[in-house]
Amino acid sequence: VVPYYQPIVELTTGHVVGFEALARWLHPERGLLTPDQFLPLAEETGLVGSIGEMILRDSLTQLAAWRARDLPFADGYLSVNVGTRQVVDPTFADVVAAVLAETGIPADALWLEITETALLADVKASTVALRNLRSLGIHLAVDDFGNGYSSLTYLKRFPVEAIKIDRSFVAGLGLDADDTTIVEAVIHLGHSFGIHVVAEGLETPLQLGRL
Repeated sequence: VVPYYQPIVELTTGHVVGFEALARWLHPERGLLTPDQFLPLAEETGLVGSIGEMILRDSLTQLAAWRARDLPFADGYLSVNVGTRQVVDPTFADVVAAVLAETGIPADALWLEITETALLADVKASTVALRNLRSLGIHLAVDDFGNGYSSLTYLKRFPVEAIKIDRSFVAGLGLDADDTTIVEAVIHLGHSFGIHVVAEGLETPLQLGRL
């Protein structure tokens, strides 16, 4: 399993401000596999934590290599997805701190993305875990926003600083009235909470213009 990097662009400037590390499995027979083709099995077999740690370490190591070469985009941040088991694992914060120390990347340059489902699977454990992670100086984002629970109380309860609009809504920007309305509403919601908003899967000029 290796990380692929998706750029995160600030629309007001057009500059790449960060990267999301996407887990991909280079299968010897089936080629490049996406997470939906192997992560469910990894969850069942208890390997998802090891895969998550591998992606975290490999992507931070890559970011450190980019920074060592003084590449123009290397001052951006890195965003990494974490699963439910990782979030509530009491040793996870120590793992994150250790990997940051190994790679020399400051905590402020790391964002961890957690889905709504993971956040609300165990609210008490998630609250403690996220506060511990936030105390390291890293940032927290809600992934696939709008594709899970409808309750918004966690935006106040958890120390999240960004929400990511699910790509299924972004795909309909400018084409589907409902999707466009949902994206607009989420952007206003995020701004009203004073948190960042990221649109996932932006692929066409129409989507870009409407966003």
